[in-house]
Amino acid sequence: MSAESSGDQVQQLYLQHHRWLTGWLQRRLGCSFRAADLCHDTFVRILSADNAATQVQAVREPRSYLATIANRVLIDHLRRRALEKAWLESLALAPEAVDISPEQRLLLLEALQQLDCMLTGLGSKVREAFLLSQLQGLRYSEIAERLGVSVSMVKKYMAKATEHCLLYALELELS
Repeated sequence: MSAESSGDQVQQLYLQHHRWLTGWLQRRLGCSFRAADLCHDTFVRILSADNAATQVQAVREPRSYLATIANRVLIDHLRRRALEKAWLESLALAPEAVDISPEQRLLLLEALQQLDCMLTGLGSKVREAFLLSQLQGLRYSEIAERLGVSVSMVKKYMAKATEHCLLYALELELS
Protein backbone atom coordinates (compact mmCIF):
# COMPACT_ATOMS: atom_id res chain seq x y z
CA MET A 1 0.00 0.00 0.00
CA SER A 2 1.40 3.41 -0.91
CA ALA A 3 1.97 6.29 1.47
CA GLU A 4 -0.71 8.21 -0.40
CA SER A 5 -3.38 5.58 0.29
CA SER A 6 -2.18 5.48 3.91
CA GLY A 7 -2.73 9.23 4.07
CA ASP A 8 -6.16 8.75 2.52
CA GLN A 9 -7.07 6.14 5.12
CA VAL A 10 -5.91 8.37 7.97
CA GLN A 11 -7.85 11.24 6.40
CA GLN A 12 -11.00 9.12 6.43
CA LEU A 13 -10.32 8.12 10.03
CA TYR A 14 -9.82 11.80 10.86
CA LEU A 15 -13.00 12.95 9.12
CA GLN A 16 -15.11 10.25 10.74
CA HIS A 17 -13.76 10.39 14.29
CA HIS A 18 -12.01 13.74 14.88
CA ARG A 19 -14.96 15.34 16.65
CA TRP A 20 -15.51 12.28 18.85
CA LEU A 21 -11.81 12.06 19.79
CA THR A 22 -11.63 15.77 20.61
CA GLY A 23 -14.64 15.36 22.93
CA TRP A 24 -13.13 12.27 24.51
CA LEU A 25 -9.91 14.16 25.24
CA GLN A 26 -11.76 17.24 26.43
CA ARG A 27 -13.63 15.20 29.04
CA ARG A 28 -10.27 14.01 30.39
CA LEU A 29 -8.49 17.36 30.23
CA GLY A 30 -11.22 19.89 30.84
CA CYS A 31 -9.70 22.20 28.19
CA SER A 32 -10.96 22.33 24.62
CA PHE A 33 -7.77 23.91 23.27
CA ARG A 34 -5.47 21.30 24.79
CA ALA A 35 -7.86 18.55 23.67
CA ALA A 36 -7.72 19.85 20.08
CA ASP A 37 -3.91 19.95 20.21
CA LEU A 38 -3.66 16.40 21.54
CA CYS A 39 -6.21 15.17 19.02
CA HIS A 40 -4.04 16.50 16.21
CA ASP A 41 -0.94 15.04 17.89
CA THR A 42 -2.71 11.67 17.88
CA PHE A 43 -3.25 11.79 14.13
CA VAL A 44 0.32 12.98 13.56
CA ARG A 45 1.54 9.98 15.58
CA ILE A 46 -0.61 7.68 13.44
CA LEU A 47 0.70 9.22 10.21
CA SER A 48 4.33 9.12 11.32
CA ALA A 49 4.30 5.45 12.32
CA ASP A 50 6.60 3.27 10.19
CA ASN A 51 3.77 0.91 9.35
CA ALA A 52 0.92 3.44 9.28
CA ALA A 53 -0.74 1.93 6.22
CA THR A 54 -0.81 -1.57 7.69
CA GLN A 55 -2.01 -0.39 11.09
CA VAL A 56 -4.83 1.79 9.77
CA GLN A 57 -5.93 -0.89 7.33
CA ALA A 58 -6.10 -3.48 10.14
CA VAL A 59 -8.27 -1.30 12.42
CA ARG A 60 -11.57 -2.97 13.25
CA GLU A 61 -12.63 -0.65 16.09
CA PRO A 62 -11.51 2.86 15.09
CA ARG A 63 -12.57 4.56 18.31
CA SER A 64 -10.77 2.02 20.46
CA TYR A 65 -7.67 2.36 18.28
CA LEU A 66 -7.79 6.16 18.47
CA ALA A 67 -8.45 6.13 22.22
CA THR A 68 -5.42 3.89 22.80
CA ILE A 69 -3.09 6.12 20.81
CA ALA A 70 -4.62 9.32 22.26
CA ASN A 71 -4.16 7.92 25.76
CA ARG A 72 -0.45 7.39 25.03
CA VAL A 73 -0.19 10.94 23.66
CA LEU A 74 -1.98 12.18 26.78
CA ILE A 75 0.41 10.30 29.08
CA ASP A 76 3.40 11.77 27.23
CA HIS A 77 1.84 15.23 27.53
CA LEU A 78 1.20 14.84 31.26
CA ARG A 79 4.71 13.52 31.81
CA ARG A 80 6.17 16.54 29.99
CA ARG A 81 4.00 18.91 32.04
CA ALA A 82 5.09 17.24 35.29
CA LEU A 83 8.75 17.53 34.28
CA GLU A 84 8.31 21.15 33.32
CA LYS A 85 6.52 21.92 36.58
CA ALA A 86 9.26 20.23 38.63
CA TRP A 87 11.92 22.11 36.70
CA LEU A 88 10.18 25.46 37.19
CA GLU A 89 9.75 24.76 40.91
CA SER A 90 13.43 23.92 41.30
CA LEU A 91 14.35 26.99 39.28
CA ALA A 92 12.18 29.15 41.55
CA LEU A 93 14.10 27.84 44.57
CA ALA A 94 17.47 28.58 42.97
CA PRO A 95 19.33 31.77 43.85
CA GLU A 96 18.57 34.82 41.73
CA ALA A 97 21.96 34.56 40.02
CA VAL A 98 20.66 31.49 38.14
CA ASP A 99 18.70 33.32 35.49
CA ILE A 100 18.61 31.56 32.15
CA SER A 101 17.30 32.64 28.79
CA PRO A 102 14.09 31.17 27.34
CA GLU A 103 16.21 29.30 24.78
CA GLN A 104 18.37 27.73 27.51
CA ARG A 105 15.24 26.86 29.48
CA LEU A 106 13.76 25.13 26.42
CA LEU A 107 16.99 23.19 25.84
CA LEU A 108 17.07 22.08 29.48
CA LEU A 109 13.42 21.02 29.39
CA GLU A 110 14.02 19.06 26.19
CA ALA A 111 17.02 17.37 27.80
CA LEU A 112 14.92 16.47 30.85
CA GLN A 113 12.19 15.07 28.61
CA GLN A 114 14.74 13.04 26.68
CA LEU A 115 16.20 11.74 29.94
CA ASP A 116 12.72 10.81 31.12
CA CYS A 117 12.06 8.95 27.85
CA MET A 118 15.39 7.19 28.13
CA LEU A 119 14.65 5.98 31.66
CA THR A 120 11.02 5.03 30.99
CA GLY A 121 11.75 1.38 30.23
CA LEU A 122 13.66 0.77 33.45
CA GLY A 123 12.21 -0.69 36.63
CA SER A 124 11.78 1.69 39.55
CA LYS A 125 14.76 0.40 41.58
CA VAL A 126 17.04 0.34 38.54
CA ARG A 127 16.01 3.89 37.66
CA GLU A 128 16.42 5.09 41.24
CA ALA A 129 19.86 3.48 41.57
CA PHE A 130 20.96 5.08 38.32
CA LEU A 131 19.70 8.52 39.33
CA LEU A 132 21.22 8.29 42.80
CA SER A 133 24.56 7.42 41.24
CA GLN A 134 24.51 9.92 38.41
CA LEU A 135 22.75 12.90 40.00
CA GLN A 136 23.71 12.63 43.64
CA GLY A 137 27.06 10.93 43.18
CA LEU A 138 26.34 8.24 45.77
CA ARG A 139 28.61 5.22 46.01
CA TYR A 140 27.17 1.78 45.35
CA SER A 141 27.25 0.93 49.07
CA GLU A 142 25.22 4.06 49.87
CA ILE A 143 22.74 3.25 47.12
CA ALA A 144 22.43 -0.32 48.37
CA GLU A 145 21.69 0.92 51.87
CA ARG A 146 19.11 3.39 50.64
CA LEU A 147 17.34 0.85 48.43
CA GLY A 148 17.62 -2.00 50.90
CA VAL A 149 19.49 -4.28 48.51
CA SER A 150 23.00 -5.72 48.26
CA VAL A 151 25.91 -3.94 46.60
CA SER A 152 26.03 -6.70 43.97
CA MET A 153 22.39 -5.97 43.16
CA VAL A 154 23.23 -2.27 42.73
CA LYS A 155 26.00 -3.31 40.32
CA LYS A 156 23.44 -5.30 38.32
CA TYR A 157 21.03 -2.33 38.36
CA MET A 158 23.77 -0.02 37.10
CA ALA A 159 24.80 -2.44 34.37
CA LYS A 160 21.21 -2.76 33.24
CA ALA A 161 20.69 1.02 33.30
CA THR A 162 23.91 1.66 31.40
CA GLU A 163 23.02 -0.91 28.75
CA HIS A 164 19.53 0.58 28.46
CA CYS A 165 20.94 4.12 28.04
CA LEU A 166 23.47 3.00 25.43
CA LEU A 167 20.81 1.18 23.43
CA TYR A 168 18.56 4.22 23.66
CA ALA A 169 21.34 6.51 22.41
CA LEU A 170 22.15 4.12 19.57
CA GLU A 171 18.49 3.90 18.58
CA LEU A 172 18.26 7.70 18.68
CA GLU A 173 21.27 8.00 16.34
CA LEU A 174 19.81 5.49 13.89
CA SER A 175 16.44 7.21 13.64
